[in-house]
Amino acid sequence: PPLGERLCSAEEATAGSGTYTRHGFIFSSLAGCLEKRSEDSGLPVVSVVRDAESQLLPDVGAVVTCKVCSINSRFAKVHILYVGSTPLKSTFRGTIRREDIRATEKDKVEVYKSFRPGDIVLAKVISLGDAQSNYLLSTAENELGVVVARSEAGVQMVPISWCEMQCPRTHTKDFRKVARVQPQFLQT
Repeated sequence: PPLGERLCSAEEATAGSGTYTRHGFIFSSLAGCLEKRSEDSGLPVVSVVRDAESQLLPDVGAVVTCKVCSINSRFAKVHILYVGSTPLKSTFRGTIRREDIRATEKDKVEVYKSFRPGDIVLAKVISLGDAQSNYLLSTAENELGVVVARSEAGVQMVPISWCEMQCPRTHTKDFRKVARVQPQFLQT
């Protein structure tokens, strides 16, 4: 039920978690799924349980996996797909600003030499962003950056340094802000 919905009379049941009683009725105090449990004492207990997965939101400090949608000279726009190793039911928009790409030589960073549309990137949430509800993300740690990139030939590229990836088919090199991936983030 939605928040504030009248569920039943207080004579029919006892208010459980996620509910409250007012004027002889039980109301939902949060949006979620209605549960009715029979109790030995007689009246069933009515409670509202949140769907835990849908409530998962990227939080400040969380490591997220995102896909680059577009880039310009000032930032990369991304869609956040995972928080940690949990897939999100709906994607959230994020922005990686030029100054948040690397920890050193921030003034020399060029967005197009760090990310390309389609790249899969590990990033950290640094703030909940602005009015457009964009999350601000950072890749300024060694463990963060591009983890999967495809070459122009459509082949998954191989990292050859912290700032370059190479196509195994054509051997062409592309600049990227490469992540030094930690084992806990690798999934088969």
